[in-house]
Amino acid sequence: MKAPLDGIRVVELAGLAPAPFASLLLADYGASILRIDRPQPHAPGSISPPPTLDLLVRHKSSIAVDLKSRGGIALLRSILCRVDILIDPFRPGVLESLSLAPEDLLERNPRLIIARLTGFRRDGPYASMAGHDINYLAVSGILSQLGRSEEPPYAPANILADFAAGGLMCAFGVLLAVFERTKSGKGQVVENSMADGASYLGSMMRYARKTPLWDQPRGQNYLDGGCPWYEVYECKDGKYLAVGALEPKFFRRLVKGLGLDGESLSAAREDRARWAGMRDLFQRRFREKPRREWEDVFAGSDACCTPVLDQQELEDADYEQRPPVHLRHSPGLPVEAKEAWASTGLSPGAGGVERLHEWFGWKIGRDFKAVEGGDLIKVDAAKI
Repeated sequence: MKAPLDGIRVVELAGLAPAPFASLLLADYGASILRIDRPQPHAPGSISPPPTLDLLVRHKSSIAVDLKSRGGIALLRSILCRVDILIDPFRPGVLESLSLAPEDLLERNPRLIIARLTGFRRDGPYASMAGHDINYLAVSGILSQLGRSEEPPYAPANILADFAAGGLMCAFGVLLAVFERTKSGKGQVVENSMADGASYLGSMMRYARKTPLWDQPRGQNYLDGGCPWYEVYECKDGKYLAVGALEPKFFRRLVKGLGLDGESLSAAREDRARWAGMRDLFQRRFREKPRREWEDVFAGSDACCTPVLDQQELEDADYEQRPPVHLRHSPGLPVEAKEAWASTGLSPGAGGVERLHEWFGWKIGRDFKAVEGGDLIKVDAAKI
């Protein structure tokens, strides 16, 4: 049984976080990925350079190409004439400066899909500026809504802009273009900015500002840390429980499990003036027992109370990592146990020669060659 993207060939220009995550999603569902790395110096006598900092390399191969050399650009152009997707992680204008303008690439390969992933909008005031996840969240409006009351806004690591608004949205855009190509027969440019992606992810949060759900300052609403029954609590052993008992019937089960007066607390739960006292009561009660005992209390119940498991706990328990979506008739590739908790990384050049032969039947020395430093160039580049 073949994975749904089997036969799709993807070239990923090397970057970090969002673009590798986009191609990882495609790879986990059967696409064949070739990462284009910069040539890297390596220790004398070593067979290959060390892995790059990119950890999202499952099912991928690499070649090292000097994109500032005529032979390197010629090789990449020749590859892009024959593949389905190019993932571009660079700032606006970089592809053009490398003589890889999308218009030219599409003229050579009309079926090519070019995914251009940027942080800021291409047409906004920040377009030419450097930035990271926290900056894209900041200008999207989402960062202003995250964090505790009376404290600065808090960015949740780099999971929102880089991975959800960036890599995931990019992969979604690619799949839309692949679907559209089945009708038109033509590829196109897919533009994805992490700022726009973050703003879109925050649609409900933005609309909720005009409703009682989120009409208070940051950290004083139902879902942002203001509400005592949507909160994280510390237990006696220093471990934590997550409480999400939003609906009244779930709240009643939570209070019952805590051994508290359900009638009076249920009557007071919508009174914001009493939230601070209720939070203090819950804090004191949760600290009376270790997490394991509370897990036993709430096991199988609809109190919406679950342990906050750390990654080491999950690894020690042999928790099975799975692709995010399961297709019954054409499932993605499984996450092997050896790849579930650590990445071995990918060295520039690892598996790339074999991938070129698999894709095109190319052979080293006939169609391309390696030069000093390990990077590849097209043979007889003058004809490209």
